[in-house]
Amino acid sequence: MLRGLRYQIRLTQAGLVRAAEGGIVDVAVDLRRSSPTLGKWEAAKLSGANKRMMWIPAGFAHGFRVTSDTAHVLYKATDYYAPEFERTLAWNDPDLKIRWELDGQPVVSAKDQRGFALRDAETFD
Repeated sequence: MLRGLRYQIRLTQAGLVRAAEGGIVDVAVDLRRSSPTLGKWEAAKLSGANKRMMWIPAGFAHGFRVTSDTAHVLYKATDYYAPEFERTLAWNDPDLKIRWELDGQPVVSAKDQRGFALRDAETFD
């Protein structure tokens, strides 16, 4: 299962992410136009076993791929979820070249299949 790269264009959220059970490859993509790292991404392997966490700053899209049979992923966000401001970046945008470490075609929700390429996505100032 792959949960796509989501973010809120208003009521932006930063968040701390961890996998309490199972494992994930956690990915953050910089969407800040004023940043020299616009369009760059970072990934970390998070699991209940390694107890690592990843900080996702405001202005970044966030997604993950489950690497175990199941996973319990926990978030601590700095603002409330606002579905009217949620946007989705294409998880498979060829310009991003994210290494999801896939074994075949992932299960991706309909919402995440409709993500925008970075060149067409709403970004932050």
